[in-house]
This record gives sequence, structure tokens and C-alpha cells, in this order.
Amino acid sequence: MLHTRLRRLVAEFLGTAMLVATVVGSGIMGAQLTDNLALVLLINALATVAALGVLIWVLGPISGAHFNPVVTAVAVIRREMPVVESGGYIVVQILGAMAGAILANLMFSLPAVTRSTHERTGGALWLGEIVATAGLLLVIGALTRTGRGHLGPVLVPAWIGAAYFFTSSTSFANPAVTIGRSLTDTFSGIAPASVPMFIVFQFIGAAVGALLTEALYPRPGQAEPLDLPDAIHHGPRE
Repeated sequence: MLHTRLRRLVAEFLGTAMLVATVVGSGIMGAQLTDNLALVLLINALATVAALGVLIWVLGPISGAHFNPVVTAVAVIRREMPVVESGGYIVVQILGAMAGAILANLMFSLPAVTRSTHERTGGALWLGEIVATAGLLLVIGALTRTGRGHLGPVLVPAWIGAAYFFTSSTSFANPAVTIGRSLTDTFSGIAPASVPMFIVFQFIGAAVGALLTEALYPRPGQAEPLDLPDAIHHGPRE
């Protein structure tokens, strides 16, 4: 049992670290290749989508591929994982995110840790984080409740990739990733002062996504019967 828990923690650490390394590293690479911010964002998004899909496929069977404290928190509230184990998940997710940012910085010959000066604040960005995180939790909830978890490596990255472009915040949607990205003063960085409010609204978004899941995909036995027309219940009248 201890060995199994350790494997899960390692998977969560590794997955979150590589996710942040991808986000930060591709942002640095994109900025080095072009001054066109739209193209840099596209490079950043495509790399993130590809890496996230691979990480979910590879590590999902081991830890569930949370890589995100809000996903873990919702799992605890739904009693899908023990509180004690969830604490370990969240700790290694944050440590992994920090390690991933440091790794990306070092790969591009930058200081291991640089305080980001990229301020991201304001109601529009916070609303974007609610939308991005709520959508993420709804996608995960829908996959879980419909027994289609095998589609996770495709649909979860698809949502995140789309949200890169249609949300004002470019879809952080993850407290651990947000903390990690505060350690790099590059394209994908976020100023430490902006981190707390981003995390607050990510948790609000997670709550919204969890509630939407319960409303649209209730657990077996909780759904109310639909008031269907008589023609559907009994067939066409003669």
C-alpha cells in the first residue's frame, strides 16, 4: 500500500513538473523565435496541449493525472479519495510546479528562479479564470460520470487549448501551475502579487464546475425522471 501511494505521489510530482516546464519552456522558445505575441501564444498553447495529453495518458493510470489542487480538492469533497492522501497530492503538485519552472529556466540558460514582473490582475482576468477552471472541472466530471475516462487525454487538453484563446486570462486554471509560473520572468510568468487572487477565483471556478457536473450528470439514483411526452412513453396514438 505504501509503495502504491509513493508511486502516485511521484506521478503527480512528475506530471505537474513537466506540465509547467512545457508551459514555461515553450513560452521562452516562442518569444525567442518571434516578436509576434499571437504566434508566441499559439506556440505556447500547442505545446501545452500536446504535453498535457501525453502526461494524462502516461500517468493517468497511476495517479489519476490530477496535476491540479482544485481537481484533487473536488475529488475529496466527492469522497473519491481520502483527505490524507489528497494532502500529499497537493504538496507534490506545488513542489512539482516549482521544479518545472526552475527546469525550464535552466534549460534556456536563465537564472533558476526569477521573480516574475508580469502583473495579471483585474475583474476581467479573474472572470476568465472562473470560466476556464469551471469548464475544466465540468469536462473532467462529465468524463468520469459517463465512464469515458479514456477520452481524458484528448478532451482535457482540448479544453485547455481552446481556453488559452477565448479566456482573458489565457487559462491558468490551476493553483499549482500559477505558483510555479511566478518563478519565471518570461512570457508565461505571473507576478507573485497576482497569484493569490488567481487562486481564489480558480477555486470559485472549480466549485462552479463541480456544481454543474452534479446538475448535468447526477450520480445514479439521483436523477429525476424526465417528463416526456406520451408519444415517447406509449408510442403514437392510433
